[in-house]
Amino acid sequence: MSNFSLGDLAQTFMLQRRGAALKTEMARLNEEVATGQVSDIKSVLAGNVAYLSDLENDLTSLAGYNIATSEATQFSEAMQTALERMQSSASSLGTTLLTRSTSAIGPVLDQFSTEALSELETIVSALNTKSAGRSVFAGSATDQQALAGVDAILSGVRAATAGATNPQDIIDAASVWFDDPAGFTADIYTGSNDGLAPFRLGKGEAVSLQLTASDEVFLDTLKHVSIAVIANDDTFGLSIESRRQLLTNTGGSLFNAQGTLTAASAKVGSAQARIDALAARNSTEENALLIAKGALVQADPFEAATELEAVQFQLQSLYAITARMSDMSFVNFIR
Repeated sequence: MSNFSLGDLAQTFMLQRRGAALKTEMARLNEEVATGQVSDIKSVLAGNVAYLSDLENDLTSLAGYNIATSEATQFSEAMQTALERMQSSASSLGTTLLTRSTSAIGPVLDQFSTEALSELETIVSALNTKSAGRSVFAGSATDQQALAGVDAILSGVRAATAGATNPQDIIDAASVWFDDPAGFTADIYTGSNDGLAPFRLGKGEAVSLQLTASDEVFLDTLKHVSIAVIANDDTFGLSIESRRQLLTNTGGSLFNAQGTLTAASAKVGSAQARIDALAARNSTEENALLIAKGALVQADPFEAATELEAVQFQLQSLYAITARMSDMSFVNFIR
């Protein structure tokens, strides 16, 4: 019977090849133990990866919706905060004018106009609110502020009311300018007439936040606060009694305007509630998809750890054999 043996070089190549295979296997098992997922997904799924691809596509879509949801949440919160600032300013000024202007004289009447100017600056600042660099009340023109400055508004109101000599004429002239598309909207509103595109927060789900600074709810408030600011202008030649009447009427109008601001705030609140509901639904769906994906590609940690230990033992044995063979010599063989 013939005996065949391997030469030294062949044995060296064989041991190197076996060592490389064991190292590759150990790297695979280390990855599975660390990640908890199988490394060769195709073999586990027998080549049928269509279902896994659908799961991953859905997860990618949900990741995009999550980003949109975060943006919508931040945007709506900025809008709601701005509305609260406006409502607080208008309410405070309206209450002051209603309760204190009827008996005020001289410098006190001037102080009301000074206070109105401060509140007008607050309201304009609120309407120029930005969220992550995007204007909140400028419609689709989110890259620019919604309104020109307070000085531009007051200049427009003063020009529109020039020649008025009594409180009602001042109110009527200011109303015409604010309501005329060629007036306030053309001269002061710097945003877009197109509303902001709805936020897409899910399949077939969208939330709209389309309030703009040119909406009637804001024009009414801006008009009455502006009138309160110019009430002390000497150009009108108003008597103290007429100034009292103008400020009192303005205070009552601001008080009545609270309802529209509250309605706008409630509208935004409803949008916020819907955003929260969609965020919760998307989170639930994402968790379900992750569980389904894990069931497909999850590695058995105990099996992987057992196999890893066996491969480590084999590799150690191979190193021991290689070391022993390297010490062999002809002298040791003939002893």
